[in-house]
Amino acid sequence: MKKVFVLATLAAAVFGVQAQDFPGGKSISIVVPFAAGGPTDRVARDLAEALRKPLGGGTVVIDNVPGAGSSIGAAKVARAPKDGYVLLLNHIGMATIPTLVRNVPFNVEKDFEYLGMVNEVPMTLIAKPSLPANNYQELTSWIAANKGKINLGNAGVGSASHLCGLLYQTAMKTEMTPVPYKGTAPAITDLIGGQIDLLCDQTTNTTPQIEAKKVKAYAVTTNKRLTTPALKDLPTLDESGLKNFQVSIWHGLYAPAGTPAPVLKKLNDALKVALKDPDFIKKQEGLGAVVTTDSRVEPAEHKKFVASEIAKWSPIIKAAGVYAD
Repeated sequence: MKKVFVLATLAAAVFGVQAQDFPGGKSISIVVPFAAGGPTDRVARDLAEALRKPLGGGTVVIDNVPGAGSSIGAAKVARAPKDGYVLLLNHIGMATIPTLVRNVPFNVEKDFEYLGMVNEVPMTLIAKPSLPANNYQELTSWIAANKGKINLGNAGVGSASHLCGLLYQTAMKTEMTPVPYKGTAPAITDLIGGQIDLLCDQTTNTTPQIEAKKVKAYAVTTNKRLTTPALKDLPTLDESGLKNFQVSIWHGLYAPAGTPAPVLKKLNDALKVALKDPDFIKKQEGLGAVVTTDSRVEPAEHKKFVASEIAKWSPIIKAAGVYAD
């Protein structure tokens, strides 16, 4: 028994030394639970670049593991070694997984260490170019006159556009026909081509289309207008009459539960440095995203925020009766 205790103590001491040396030149992998090329993937790749220097200049690679409302990639990280070398970057899916996915193989609040929030991405309500409404007031009249005939596109069950669409329908008290796609790109292509009527999606996806005047843009989902040149003239949905309608797609960074405290501190410290990196901020602003600067960069505050988001989205998803199997 004494021998076992000594061995366990020795192992803990060795691991403690390794934790203090983290990352020790080893590569760190950030799992993105969505396909390459999408908005979350872009955020992850920009963040990986910004993290390299504060983590000692080592390699930070991206591992795309899409599927089931982001739960497949999240599950991979929950099962990963508890050493800080495999992390998860997830968006609002971290708060919707508990309701959206049946038989989730992990517990969002217990199986991860919360490292901090990265950014928030506003959403825009856009339409096919041939839609007759030229402003949001005209759009509401058009929606009222076309109940039961409106096609609302999304990038797949559990995607940002799907969630925004659900919230918009709930707020408008109007049912629309959801048209899911395998990603944002085909949804926007069909919107431009007039195969679907409306789409509520992230500025990271819609800004180039709005700039090029390939779609009609009606409003943003933030509590105040955006400063991005292509979006600065768009009203908020709140000021347009849809009171208290606010939704953004945030991103957070996570490690497997049980990762040693010294490693978690190094990762959180590196994240805080990365979020102040001028190149990272510039890239995010170019996508219409707002880098987090408030208390949610702290693990405990980010975890509280995610809990509030779970409470917000759970009844909406349950009422819609949708699942990402």
